[in-house]
Parts: sequence; structure tokens; C-alpha cells
Amino acid sequence: MSQRSTDAAGPTAPAVAEMSELIELLEVVWERGRDTASAPPVSSAQARVLFLVEANGRLNLRELGRLLEAAPPSVTRLCDRLQAVGFLERHPGADDRREVLLRLTPSGLTYLQRLRTRRQEVLAEAMAEMPEASRAALATGLAAFCAAVAKPLRLPAPESFTTRTA
Repeated sequence: MSQRSTDAAGPTAPAVAEMSELIELLEVVWERGRDTASAPPVSSAQARVLFLVEANGRLNLRELGRLLEAAPPSVTRLCDRLQAVGFLERHPGADDRREVLLRLTPSGLTYLQRLRTRRQEVLAEAMAEMPEASRAALATGLAAFCAAVAKPLRLPAPESFTTRTA
């Protein structure tokens, strides 16, 4: 990959520059995969909602807004659209009927599976061009990177939730 300027300094700067370029390339691949995964059009923002709801299991609108760093009206509109195409369901909370819990529908889960399959096919084609040792090193490095990135995108385990009162 080409050397790009980066604001990062220190020992991580080369890796940050390479990762930035990789992400730009993946965004192109991801869009192609998203467009071929299903008939209903799903935007990138809507796909992020699906991934976050799936990853967190129990998720309400407020928590989703925090994870997306988005305003409540934007989150509600995203969920409205996903519910309209049949990918997301809303349920009242068991303890607080005002709370709205989000869950993927079987169609939503199928969409994510198709999307992942399409993206993995494209990645496998590209990675087949790499030497075996490079693929192994990439897999090891990406596993650690994914763990570091995913940590702040996941909510605490359900047992750590506390009951809140107004």
C-alpha cells in the first residue's frame, strides 16, 4: 500500500496509515456487498444499526443512540425504516413499558448473513493473492485489532445492568 500522511505519531503511525487505506478500500467493497445482499435497499447507517443490535442482543433506543453517537430522532428514523422492511422489531421493556427494546427479525438475521457471505467472498478472492505467511500474520493482527475496536461498541453484560428510577 502507498505511504499516506497521517496525524498519528510514534510507533503506530505506519500501521495507522496502512489501516486507513485499507478501510477506504473496504468501504468500496462493503458497499458492493451491501447492494447485492438483499432486495430492500439498506443504507450504511441502517447496516450499522443491524450489526449493533445483533452484537448486543438486548438493546434499547437510548443505548443504540449512544453507540451510534446519534440524536434520538435520527435513531428513531433509522429503526422506523428497518422495521418497515421487516429487519427489526420493537418490543416494550419488561420492567418499564416506556422502554423500547430492539431485536432483529429472522429476515434481518438472514440479511446480515447474506451480507457477510458476500463480503467474505470478495475478501477471500483478494487474500488468495497473498502469501500464506502474510495471511497468517494478517489474521493474528486483525483478531487483536477487532477485539480492541469492538470493546467500546458492546454494552456491559446484562447482569451488570442496574435498575434505574426516575
